[in-house]
Amino acid sequence: MAGRSVTSKVLAILDAFTKGTTELNLTQLSRASGLPLPTVHRLAGELVSWGGLQRDQHGVYRVGERLWEVGSLTPQRASLREIAIPYMGDLYEATHENVQLAVLQDHDALFVEKLSGLHSVPIVTRVGGRLPLHATGVGKVLLAYAPESFVDEVLAAGLPRLTPHTIVDPEELRVVLVEVRRNGYALTREEMTLGSVSVAAPIFGPEGRVVGAMSLVVGADHPDLRRLAMAVRTAALIVD
Repeated sequence: MAGRSVTSKVLAILDAFTKGTTELNLTQLSRASGLPLPTVHRLAGELVSWGGLQRDQHGVYRVGERLWEVGSLTPQRASLREIAIPYMGDLYEATHENVQLAVLQDHDALFVEKLSGLHSVPIVTRVGGRLPLHATGVGKVLLAYAPESFVDEVLAAGLPRLTPHTIVDPEELRVVLVEVRRNGYALTREEMTLGSVSVAAPIFGPEGRVVGAMSLVVGADHPDLRRLAMAVRTAALIVD
């Protein structure tokens, strides 16, 4: 630990918030980062002063707006979000359902934008948050169009069961990914959250490579998923 630079220690603290939680107290930050409590206290205080973290009256830390501001400047993601927003708005107006935009980040789907209404089905997605590839519509799309070596990595890492409907068998998921490429869209039926269905389609970049995925998340009892799939495919193609 003694040989670690200040920068690596700060990054270890920030990385703690990418491991499935958005709120951590000092002890949890110390445990997740592997750093001594006094070191975490000092560096977290500096991050709060800069705006990279926020600390509430109970001593709970959250990612600050300054980090999101910096992250939003990433050229490819910023331009994709700016291009996609009008079409996401049109898709929302046509359906009044949750509309999401995601990109590939490590072995996860990173959500860069979402639109929801008062009557949309509740979802766990948050902007800047990650969800597993194998259990989400956007994730299946991103995985379906990824290199085979990357798919092998994801499958080898394991497929956690999130609901009774989550696909956890690697060979079954491979078959689904073939269907996604053939159909041009992905479906997840209560695989991430019970009571919801996701319909997603790829967004292709200028070189024909998939740069993101757009999805609708609706109630599991929606009567016409095929119509929604065509709507998402159309919106995603227009973004291209």
